[in-house]
Amino acid sequence: MGKAKFMNTENNQSNINMLSHTLTSNKKPFRLITLPISHYCEKVRWALTKLKLPYIEEPHMPPFHLLATGRVGGKSTPVMIIEDGALTDSTDILQYLDKLAPDNAKLYSTDSDSRQQVEQLEDLFDEQLGPATRRWAYFHFMNNSKLMKRIWSNGVPFIERALFPVVFPTVRSIVQQKLNITPESSAQAYEQINSIFEQVSELLADGRTYLVGNNFSAADLTFAALAAPVVRPPEHPMSSASLEELPSKLISEIKKFRETPAGAFALRLYHDRNH
Repeated sequence: MGKAKFMNTENNQSNINMLSHTLTSNKKPFRLITLPISHYCEKVRWALTKLKLPYIEEPHMPPFHLLATGRVGGKSTPVMIIEDGALTDSTDILQYLDKLAPDNAKLYSTDSDSRQQVEQLEDLFDEQLGPATRRWAYFHFMNNSKLMKRIWSNGVPFIERALFPVVFPTVRSIVQQKLNITPESSAQAYEQINSIFEQVSELLADGRTYLVGNNFSAADLTFAALAAPVVRPPEHPMSSASLEELPSKLISEIKKFRETPAGAFALRLYHDRNH
């Protein structure tokens, strides 16, 4: 069978259906190419863990992750290699995995209205929260080479870790340009994070346990994973530094995020992440 590669598009649902059907009886682990600290990679890692699906993670640091993903048609991480191709978008991967999940563990509701709500929230978090938390965190960490080495080198091949001092100055400049990491953009990101946290806090104000319906969904998972850079849950599998190691101003801002209902919600979900 020819190799199928599904990029970040809106028209791949039939392909996802086809591939999930072919893998239902296949116990071979998925291969997950990651930049370990990426919160979009964590989104997929969490889904695989939650659904108890076997996978082998292949971690890389910038810019070496581009070599690994480029071989299979991806541009960045995460990329998940499956029997018949590669999925290169975190939401596409979650929808694919949901096809393999038992009815009592679905990440997307079978009720059409509830599913629409889940997908709308997931899209909000993917398109707005994720970029904002990434930009805010990188602004505060990017000039600390010691911390960045820990963040980017966690679990990667020895040769990549050894080359960090060589590639970091150039890669840092590229990342700062590509992601528009400036004092002004960081301040804007901070406001955007607060706005989305307020929206989530309003949803939680009625005492609900999860964002949509009575069950954990892709909306909950996506919010917690993409909020992780600003609440720094201790249970995060790729935690790079304790809160006490960070600058005092940053600690203060993280504590403010944690104290919101949305922040407390993300921390609770992480507390329960592996259960």
